[in-house]
Amino acid sequence: CCTFLLCSSPRLSSLCRLQRIHSHMMSSRAEPEVLLEKVGCAGVITLNRPKFLNALTLNMTRQIYPQLKKWEDDQEAAIVIIRGAGGKAFCAGGDIRAVTEAGKAGDALSEDFFREEYILNNAIGAYKKPYIALIDGITMGGGVGLSVHGRFRVATEKTLFAMPETAIGLFPDVGGGYFLPRLQGKLGLFLALTGFRLKGRDVQRVGVATHFVESKHIPDLEKELVDLKSPSAEDVSNVLRAQRHGPLPYLTHLYPCFTFISQTLSKMSPTSMKITFRQLQAGATLSLSEVLVMEYRLSQACMRGCDFYEGVRAVLIDKDQSPKWNPPTLEEVSHQMVEQSFSSLGHKDLTF
Repeated sequence: CCTFLLCSSPRLSSLCRLQRIHSHMMSSRAEPEVLLEKVGCAGVITLNRPKFLNALTLNMTRQIYPQLKKWEDDQEAAIVIIRGAGGKAFCAGGDIRAVTEAGKAGDALSEDFFREEYILNNAIGAYKKPYIALIDGITMGGGVGLSVHGRFRVATEKTLFAMPETAIGLFPDVGGGYFLPRLQGKLGLFLALTGFRLKGRDVQRVGVATHFVESKHIPDLEKELVDLKSPSAEDVSNVLRAQRHGPLPYLTHLYPCFTFISQTLSKMSPTSMKITFRQLQAGATLSLSEVLVMEYRLSQACMRGCDFYEGVRAVLIDKDQSPKWNPPTLEEVSHQMVEQSFSSLGHKDLTF
């Protein structure tokens, strides 16, 4: 009742949003959002929000990062395994709703979430020990950032990979500007602009995953990995190679017809598409850390704009799938508008 009365006051609506943000961040106290365990030779990270497809929260990032750094210096933790609970998803993305509410309210979460997530992504990319991501199930957005920069990425027939950010007025972040332009041909640009979904073995075939294992064999794989004695990257690779079943098929049905592509692109944010095109162009010649600095600038530009909030409304909240983009066409998104999104944030720039 008190909450209703508080929220009914327009002057206090921002405060109410902040309360929802922080209560959401601090929820699941009885059931930890992430489990951090030492099992055999391995540090094991379990993303533990199965009801929310293990979507990544700021609280989870703040638990994972320091533990990763600790394990990196722990002689008894030879490898790190990251997995998702529940059987449906590895990690379906970041906690976009919380970020949306924070951006509307001018709360620091809209800065902190991206900053700390990207710092974690960079740490994974530079990790000194074998890092093994078991991407069994939905792996999108923030889940890609937790996996694709690691040394080993294990897909299964249940893996569903996508970077669908242009549909919500964002861009393929978490280092998308680094790994996407390094895929074969223009595949990365295609995935970035359309949000096309890769499934199962195709995720390995294109190079997003390094290995493929049938989902039913994941428990056996985990046991073999944690039972290794002082394993090297080569030892891990041998275990993963031995687990593969059957030949890797030729990639099929990846590119839909041009009509489908045109229809898909027509639904995306014009601003997001132009930013994404420029992002991948620049990222092709940058290091991962340089890309993440660039992407942090872009994230804050999106927080200042309007398409992100409209995209989240249309796709995730009202679900009418009819966003009203501003500007509404590619032609109306000027070169200057795009370049401004890449401008330095001065003392607020991301640093490592």
